[in-house]
Amino acid sequence: MIKQAIIPLAGLGTRMLPLTSVMPKELMPINGKPNLQYILDECIDAGVREFIFIISKKKLSIKKYFFNDNFYKKIIKKKKDKRLLEEYKKIKRYQKMIKFVYQNKPRGTGDAVLKCKKFIKNKYFLMLLPDDLIIRKNCSKEMIKLHKKTNGSIIATKKVERKTVSRWGILSIKNKKKNYFQIKDVVEKPSIKKAPSNFAIIGRYILTTKIFNEIKKLKPGQGGEIHITDAIRGLIKKENKFYGNIFTGKYLDCGTLSGYINSSIEIFKGK
Repeated sequence: MIKQAIIPLAGLGTRMLPLTSVMPKELMPINGKPNLQYILDECIDAGVREFIFIISKKKLSIKKYFFNDNFYKKIIKKKKDKRLLEEYKKIKRYQKMIKFVYQNKPRGTGDAVLKCKKFIKNKYFLMLLPDDLIIRKNCSKEMIKLHKKTNGSIIATKKVERKTVSRWGILSIKNKKKNYFQIKDVVEKPSIKKAPSNFAIIGRYILTTKIFNEIKKLKPGQGGEIHITDAIRGLIKKENKFYGNIFTGKYLDCGTLSGYINSSIEIFKGK
């Protein structure tokens, strides 16, 4: 069973400036609750019971959001507001599930995942990128179901227009079924001519603990960062057990200002 999820949260959020100069993008509200909370609820519904948050000292407000008991107790005592009490109960539930790991230098998603190694208890774990929301269907639940079927690592994927492939990590595929396929390789932001398919990576992964050894072998790339995609490519070459899950929900990109506004509208419409 997949019981743990890693969520990298130490990124600088430059695509959302100037808003992220005062607030982490993961705490920006979408229809009344933070972006991050949608991801937690998705995972909990899929059976996850422990979260490892990777944060930096610049993003301690994320920790404060979930561990601000004195504030809630004072306000609830003063206001006697039932809605606040219910929200506090939700926060208390999250508290029991969250651990924090620190990445104070921006060294990439691969480095962030490696810092969680000592906390991972089972062979497989979830890793979710907070910029990507998937609504109307539980993507993590679909991925766990496929993992049980294949006993392999899973990457969430969706079809994109051919003309946009240079903006995505694109999967080279084989043995395509109705809602999944085997992954032969990953190509980062290829040209239209060189793209092996138009199936793009979305920020949901089920990874094996073997990924940690692959990350250790990597040298920092562009910008001094260690990329999880490079570790995944190394592991794909060694074992034939990576699968793409063609999820059925609606994908929302919350990592840009325009995407954030669109996500708010889409989630509001779905209420």
